[in-house]
Amino acid sequence: MAQKTVTLQDCESQFLKKNLFLLASQYNIDASKALTIQARIWDNPTLSAELNAYNPERNQYFDIGKDGQKAFGIEQLIYLGGKKRNEVKLAQTNEQLAELQFNDLLRTLKLQLRKSFYTVYYNTKSLETTDKQLVHIEDLINSYSIQAQKGNVPLKDVVRLQSLYLNFKNERMEVVNDNIEEQANLKLLLNETETVVPNVSDSEFNKYLKTLAFDIKSFENDAITNRPDYLAKQKEIDANEINVKWQKSLSVPDVTLGANYDQRSGAFNKEANLTLGIPLPLWNKNKGNIKYAQTILEQSKVDKQSFYLQLQTEITSAWNKWDESRKNYTVINPTVNADFEAVYNGMLTNFQKRNVSLLEFTDFMESYNQASIQVNELKKKVVLSGEELNSTINKDLF
Repeated sequence: MAQKTVTLQDCESQFLKKNLFLLASQYNIDASKALTIQARIWDNPTLSAELNAYNPERNQYFDIGKDGQKAFGIEQLIYLGGKKRNEVKLAQTNEQLAELQFNDLLRTLKLQLRKSFYTVYYNTKSLETTDKQLVHIEDLINSYSIQAQKGNVPLKDVVRLQSLYLNFKNERMEVVNDNIEEQANLKLLLNETETVVPNVSDSEFNKYLKTLAFDIKSFENDAITNRPDYLAKQKEIDANEINVKWQKSLSVPDVTLGANYDQRSGAFNKEANLTLGIPLPLWNKNKGNIKYAQTILEQSKVDKQSFYLQLQTEITSAWNKWDESRKNYTVINPTVNADFEAVYNGMLTNFQKRNVSLLEFTDFMESYNQASIQVNELKKKVVLSGEELNSTINKDLF
């Protein structure tokens, strides 16, 4: 299967160019812009014509000549009460709302991309460790099986190695299944057919370990400034306020202004007239729609207050998760160095020289494998919680 090794920057660049969700969502912005264009357009004028079909006095059909009869008229609807202005403002606000919704989708998908990217990377590191041990154990099983057949080692030693091998295989399968899902997410987000192999440098990881003070006010200010979903809540209020004005303006009657020409059927020949029409607002004053718009406006204000409280909770929770993960890794970090690998190689060498018993060796292998996987899990948690904090504030703190 074809593979491509990529950095996070490579992924994000391809994501912005090829992600189908973003490309589809972009059409919502284009559609909103089209509605703004449409809102600016006035109704077309109405042109009417009246042509004689039959003149009984002259026994003539379609008598529309200079001595016949024809009439023409044109009418234009004139908006009053600021209807068109409010309609355009509402369309423009909805256009801005569509852009904010697009940016929020971008924020959400970007977090998914980064989490999948780092999860695949650290899962792969765990698999590399387990696979290396599986190769050693498999060699030992083959060697011990031959010796057991010759009676040089007890069969229970072979069984113990086989049991250790199966345990590692089961643990490996859990990581593999998780990686399959995350790899599928990566391919979907990147619109990619090749297997994505993430590459993360030490400096990229270490940036998540920096000390960061918990300044809730600063974080909140960043969030309400940068979070498109929070800005969208305010924009919804703006749209609803404009909608209330628009519904009120709809209760103001419009004027229909026109002109007509009548050849012979008016009070005098070749008559030219000016027409004016206006509906009488006796029953329909748009009260129901105005009340509905006001109710939706009040609801949107409460929604924004509720979202702000939720945002405060999200920020605190995200920071606590990251800080706890950072502290946990910092505690064990001094023990995770080249000596860790050296101990493994030394233990393997001593076992091969028979300086270490099989029981001691298998116990060590289990402990080493669990420790290696746990270290990668801790690293993964530090990075993922850091990215959640970034996304919660919608600002790269690391």
